[in-house]
Amino acid sequence: MSTPIASLDVDLAYQKAILGSVSRTFALTIPLLPPEIEKVVGNTYLLCRIVDTIEDAADLNPETKQILSRLFLDAVLEKSSVQSFVDPCLSALQGYGNQDELDLIAHTPTVLRILHTCSSKDQAAISRCVSIMSEGMSHFHGKQTQAGLKDLQEFEKYCYVVAGVVGELLTTVFSNNSPTFAKSIQGQEILAIAFGQALQMTNILKDSPEDQARGVSWKPANIDQATLLKISYEKLQDSMRYILLIPKEDIGIRRFCFLAFGLAVMTLSKIANCKNFDHKDEVKLSRKTVMAFYAFTKIAVGSDTLMKIFFNTASSSLKNCSRT
Repeated sequence: MSTPIASLDVDLAYQKAILGSVSRTFALTIPLLPPEIEKVVGNTYLLCRIVDTIEDAADLNPETKQILSRLFLDAVLEKSSVQSFVDPCLSALQGYGNQDELDLIAHTPTVLRILHTCSSKDQAAISRCVSIMSEGMSHFHGKQTQAGLKDLQEFEKYCYVVAGVVGELLTTVFSNNSPTFAKSIQGQEILAIAFGQALQMTNILKDSPEDQARGVSWKPANIDQATLLKISYEKLQDSMRYILLIPKEDIGIRRFCFLAFGLAVMTLSKIANCKNFDHKDEVKLSRKTVMAFYAFTKIAVGSDTLMKIFFNTASSSLKNCSRT
């Protein structure tokens, strides 16, 4: 059944507004995409954010998180009603402090109505992404410890299910809407996973003091910070290769990816220079830095050379980590 235009406009207005409330970074990057892709990527982000909210709820035990994740996935895949997820989820999260994320969960029906206006190819890609993320995070709910994940292999797997799969989703959506990109990425799709993982590793390292404070670590146990920064740098190198494969005529896609990438590069560089920090605000980029880079991307994305110069310059401290 098609959604009336007026109703869709109201739903999309909500999607845009709540995106600005739950993510400063993605509220900046997603509108750079062409309108049809912006709708799909914005919608996917909100669905993933609902999964993240369940994950971040410190008061919920792993079993409750797994139940809610399953109810959410069933609602997305239309195996059960949306309300059969919303009601128990809001009930379980009564003590949750982030009102914007609670509002998003209450508006899950809105988010799913938008999903069902996307093309069948895009819907299939979104459903795959949300399924892998939801089931993957359910798997890791029971592995939350203060010591961290078992090893590097488990760390890579975690970064895949929460972000590498998003890189795959973006690649599919971009390819569905850009035949030129679909041709250029062929045979190098693995770079998309590195792009997503690089962004996730940035978040894990940045948020590690707060995670430790609530008795959790998503870093691999017995692996030092320098090694993690070296791995992150390697992922960033692959991410740069990925962005360079995006045709210059797909300027919105290029700028979306380069902006997210550049913010990750600068954040990881601050972490590398900081050595030890007790709060993520110590390595958080200032609004002035973010907006200056935002302006720079408008020029840089038209030049492969400029993008490479930025990466080589901004990642110098990370490069030094990888040599030690």
